[in-house]
Parts: sequence; structure tokens; C-alpha cells
Amino acid sequence: MPRPTSRYVCSACGAVAPKWAGRCEACGAWNTIVEEAAEALPGPAARGITGGRKIAFVPLAGESAPPPRTPFDIAELDRVLGGGLVPASVVLVGGDPGIGKSTLLLQAAARLAAGGARALYISGEESVEQVRLRASRLGLAAAPLALAAATSLRDIAASLEAERGVALVVIDSIQTMWLDALESAPGTVAQVRACAAELIRLAKSRGFALVVVGHVTKEGAIAGPRVLEHMVDAVLYFEGERGHAFRILRAVKNRFGATDEIGVFEMTDRGLVEVANPSALFLAERRGNVAGSAVFAGVEGTRPVLVEVQALLSPSPGGSPRRAVVGWDQGRLAMLLAVLETRAGLALSGADVYLNIAGGLRITEPAADLAVAAALASAATGRPTDASMVFFGEVGLSGEVRLVSQAEARLKEAAKLGFTAAALPRRPSAKGRALAVPQGLAAWEVGHVSDLVARIAGRAAGRARGAAGPRGER
Repeated sequence: MPRPTSRYVCSACGAVAPKWAGRCEACGAWNTIVEEAAEALPGPAARGITGGRKIAFVPLAGESAPPPRTPFDIAELDRVLGGGLVPASVVLVGGDPGIGKSTLLLQAAARLAAGGARALYISGEESVEQVRLRASRLGLAAAPLALAAATSLRDIAASLEAERGVALVVIDSIQTMWLDALESAPGTVAQVRACAAELIRLAKSRGFALVVVGHVTKEGAIAGPRVLEHMVDAVLYFEGERGHAFRILRAVKNRFGATDEIGVFEMTDRGLVEVANPSALFLAERRGNVAGSAVFAGVEGTRPVLVEVQALLSPSPGGSPRRAVVGWDQGRLAMLLAVLETRAGLALSGADVYLNIAGGLRITEPAADLAVAAALASAATGRPTDASMVFFGEVGLSGEVRLVSQAEARLKEAAKLGFTAAALPRRPSAKGRALAVPQGLAAWEVGHVSDLVARIAGRAAGRARGAAGPRGER
């Protein structure tokens, strides 16, 4: 057997380089090239692939029953997964350290075990005593959940092969697993790829659902090779700020459900508690008589969510104004500032701009443009927006306000929370069916961003201060 030779692999993307370099040519990351021992190929594989058998092709047309699901009885988690766990599926959960990944999965596994299913929790980062202490704090000590602390994949695979009737296996985390057939250290690209492939093979062959915890890099992406996200059936990111009690579980990939679906949790001394109505929670501390605030009617997956957009402008002491953004895209803010100054006549280039999405939620959809523009115009003119109005719509470079999807769902959520007005894109007469506006909600169609700025700047300050706010601020 030939001796293994060294190769250089990027820990960010998994690309192989012939020699060490400071920068990966494939993904552009710096200081991610590490040396690993290359695996020697067996003789037949090196010479070619022979001896295969013919595969059968079937027509595309046909009927397939939806996959069976095992719900956790945690509504927010089941929503993100598309209704519950699918047998033999693999879910990857990532998030910042200390955000609550282990807590959520321990609660979910204990809830599943309490319902009569066989659930296994394997920790590579904590001892059994540490997991028991956390379960005791969460009130889960009596749950019939099987625990183990192990990092050797060979031992874990042998144990899982011997188990019968297992519904769920939790691995916390994949970066701590190691395979003794490889010479590289745990957490390297080769180890993560090999360990994940073996665990996925076990899940598919034995029929149990596998949930794997993944570490994240300082940029927020899951550490290890990118191929890890392609191997699994669902990728969930656990988001949130340390200073906020809210945690957002977001699906960015799901082969058995909708992507971009979110679940909202609140961190308490008893663990993570699901939030059934996140819109009311995000608007609970809102004050409608403050300039620089606007309510955005957004949609995350299939769920409409109302959040407050806050903007603050202050004179810039230097020659380079600062742009600070929390919860939104900084490049899109720069574009919107240019549109407001060029198309609507707002002088914003000489001021420091601070933008915040209240509650710790991160907004990615372009429909938030109109709400951000309203908050910026309110902060620039010193006139509060209408406290009973929500905003949504995409803003183009020429200042036009473009249509967005699921407008009726946004309006229904606004009406449910007591809002009486909505600023939305103008709907062309040739669009087809008229927009269904809930009773008691007045729809104001905005065609250009200059119309929005003119309305905010022309409102009487006294009337704005006396306007009644939504239920969330009472």
C-alpha cells in the first residue's frame, strides 16, 4: 500500500491546492489552507470503475404519497421543518456559540422521548453529567431520553447499528467527531466530510432521523466544507442577539418543506419558549410618536411578521459619514439613501445614518425598502410617521415603488394587530383580480418614493403626536 502524501485543503470550501498558500483561489478566503494526509486510492478504483449493473429508469409521471412525519409537539420547530421530522432524514443546525442550539435540541429530543419514541442524544462537547444538569434546569430530568458522551465515530456507528426502533439521533456536534482511519485532527475538512457521510449512511439505512449540530465561523456560515450542507436534507440556522431574549430558527434549505420559514422562540430561565404571535412581541415596546420609526409588514416563509424599523440621523463631525446597520443589508441601505437624495430631494449625504430592525430579527426581502424609506424620511424631517400605518414595497433606482408578493397576507396581519392604514405599491389596473383589503384598513397606494416623502414631510406634527397607536403600544 503506497504511503499517504500530503495535500492542502481549504477549510472553508474544501478545495484542494497543490501547495500551501495564504489565500484560497476557489473561494478567496484567507488563512484557510491546511495540510492533510491524502488518502491512497485502492487499485481497482485507480484503474477505473467496472462491474456495475444496469439501473432502472421510471417515468416522471406518477403518484407518490407524502412522507410520514413525526412532530416534536413544538409548534415553531415543527413549522420550520415543514410539519415534523421525516424518517431517515438528516437535519443540520448551525448557530453562534451560546445561542441555544443544544438547549433547543435537548428540549425537542426530550419531548419526542416523552411521547413514546426512542431518542438518543450523543454529545461530543459535554459530559453526561453536564447534559443532566442542563436537563434538570429545564425541568426535563424525568424524560426517558438516552444520553451518551462520545467522539469516536467507530464506536458511535457500532452502537447505532446495534440499536433497534430508534426514531431520532442527535449529534452535538459534527466538528467533535473523529474517524481513526484518517490522520487529520477532529474538525478538519476531511474528518467532517467523512464523519458526516458515515452518519448519513447510517440514518438512511437504519431509518432514523438524524439531527447534527454544526459550528459556525466568525462570518456566521457553518464551519467545515460547503459540501456538508449539500449532503443533508435540511439546513437550519439559529439566529439572535445576546442582548435580546428572542431567537429565530430559520430554514435555508429543506427538501421536505418550505425554505425561509422561521420559528420564533424566547429564551427564559426554563429554556426556549415558543412565541405564537411574534408580531405582537416585536411591536410590544413600540412608541408611535417618535420620528424615525416605521412598521414593516413582512413575510418570512409562509408567516406574515410585523416588525419596527428604526432610523436615526445625526450630524457627521468628519468628512466620511458613518452607515451602521443592524438586521438589514448595508449595501441596500446605501442604494436607498442614494435614491432618496437623488429622486426625493432629501439631504442625507452629510449625516451619520443608523438603521435598526427592532427585536433582533434579520430582514432579507426587498419589500422592506418602503418601510426603511419611511423611517429615513421621518428621521430627516423630524415628523413621525402615522402610528397606525404599516409599509411594504420594493423601491427601484428610479424611485418607483414595485409590487411584492403576498400583499393580502401582510394586510391581514396588520388588520389583526389593530392597524388601520397601509402604504403599499400601486397596483396596475391590468393586473387582474383586485386586491382584497380587510375591512377597517385603508390602503394608500404609493407610486413613487417622492410621494411618500412629501406625505411625511407635510403631516402636521401635532396631529402625528396625537394619533392613536396600534394595540402593541397600549
